Amino acid sequence: MPLSVFSIMKTESIKTYVSAIIAMALFQVMSAQVLSPGNKPEMMFGDTSRTGFPFSKDPHVIHFGGRYLLYYSIPAYAGKVNSIPDWGIGIAESTDLVNWKKCGEITPSETYEKMGLCAPCAIVIDGRVNLFYQTYGNGRNDAICHAASDDGINFTRNESNPVFRPDGSWNCGRAIDAEVTFFKGSYYLYYATRDPDYKIQMQGVAVAPALTDFGRDDWKNLSVEGPILKPELQWEQDCIEGASVIKKGRKLYMFYAGAYNNAPQQVGVAVSRDAVSWKRLSESPFLANGKPGEWNSSESGHPHIFRDPDGSTYLFFQGNNDKGKTWYISKVQVKWNRKGPYLRHQ
Repeated sequence: MPLSVFSIMKTESIKTYVSAIIAMALFQVMSAQVLSPGNKPEMMFGDTSRTGFPFSKDPHVIHFGGRYLLYYSIPAYAGKVNSIPDWGIGIAESTDLVNWKKCGEITPSETYEKMGLCAPCAIVIDGRVNLFYQTYGNGRNDAICHAASDDGINFTRNESNPVFRPDGSWNCGRAIDAEVTFFKGSYYLYYATRDPDYKIQMQGVAVAPALTDFGRDDWKNLSVEGPILKPELQWEQDCIEGASVIKKGRKLYMFYAGAYNNAPQQVGVAVSRDAVSWKRLSESPFLANGKPGEWNSSESGHPHIFRDPDGSTYLFFQGNNDKGKTWYISKVQVKWNRKGPYLRHQ
């Protein structure tokens, strides 16, 4: 090997090592506040494998194969070089919904996702895990993709990927933050998109028949004329995204993120009887960001509502107190009454 090539590789290795050391030092300083006694929730998961400090976003949980699986977004490696993938999806497993151990990753492998992939949604159908995710880093061209797995770890891409991008003059053609739910004999795909000026984030919905492989030709956009939900309340600012939907009785409840990351982003709830028309339950956030000094003072965002096999429901969400330098995933239990969902401590 020529000395000059060896020197370049050695220099890159040193840079990567130094970056990791600096990152860990910064994390140790920040963790004195983040993990202080009385400030840490029961569950606080952060993947350190890529950056050296906790960074996990966009949670989605399922129960599969006798354990819980958590899918989440992970960023590029610290000291990234061209041969290392950008954003990907991490997978962690748990037996108690509190303690999680990383057990896999989904990284870019196709041309359409070469810039990265993230924001997973997983649903179990006939003993298989169906994963919906978005491409990353393509601006207006980001779209929703689909893959399936027999073990929840190794996935096969849908041959028609990307499977969905919206039409209609009200949006920019982008689709992110997929959420798929089965309701009244059809699969509904909720997605976030932006206006043509690329400033306002809104929610749309598409539908596919019960007998579908989730391929591109099976999806029909129901939001051709306009969004099903757009920011209107002061706390929602310029963004509604990250929808997560659960069926309760004859209704659907949508937990959504209002405002962009760290603005602060907070969680709201809307209700629907037909999966298309939605009404907010309150003008205030359902789950607000934390108080100054608390672990989630910068935001409580990107929710996922999960129903455990025992019937309990939990709201998973992302948060931090340093404007996005770190990202943790946590959860709170959600209770229900005639008016809808409420938090256990209320």
